[in-house]
Amino acid sequence: MHKVDSSHTPTRRCLVSGDTKPQGELVRFILGPDQQVVPDIAGKLPGRGLWVSASRDAVELACEKGLFARAARANAKADADLPDLVDQLLRQACLNCLGLARKSGDLVNGFEKVKAWLKSGRATVLLCAADASADGREKLQRLAGEIPVFELFSSAELSQALGQQNVVHVALKDGGLARRLVQQAQRLAGYGLPTSVPGQSQA
Repeated sequence: MHKVDSSHTPTRRCLVSGDTKPQGELVRFILGPDQQVVPDIAGKLPGRGLWVSASRDAVELACEKGLFARAARANAKADADLPDLVDQLLRQACLNCLGLARKSGDLVNGFEKVKAWLKSGRATVLLCAADASADGREKLQRLAGEIPVFELFSSAELSQALGQQNVVHVALKDGGLARRLVQQAQRLAGYGLPTSVPGQSQA
């Protein structure tokens, strides 16, 4: 995978923690016409961006404490299910990326095809279904070496994304879609992990 020059990576400040982070580590929100807080996973919707760290804890706190309204200086309305919606949209962004990679020929699936790509060094990202057999998953992960490996989706989700049946193992070759998938998958993988954010009680 190509490394990104961090000196040219756009950064934004999280309205919850106040920390400045690369955009890829945050989720952008905007206010809709009805002042509803809307997640903008792709970062392309018009309007002023309200940025929150890609963490369920942070999004929940922003909703509970009215931080979207404070940052926007408006009567912003954030529904209680906003953290769940963000999770769904992050997942869908990854799956959409897989669909595009399939159409462009940047992806293979199936144990033997994925194994061949890993052995040849062609694969730069490996995805294994979370419900894949431990034996097959471990064999491919050993071949993967240092490339990113994700177990974020069920076989049913991968199958639907690729329009095929019984998809369990997927590999992508290097390219823009693979790099985009890694960024989106890393953001999704970290979204549900517990974090320490200001104002949050510690167990």
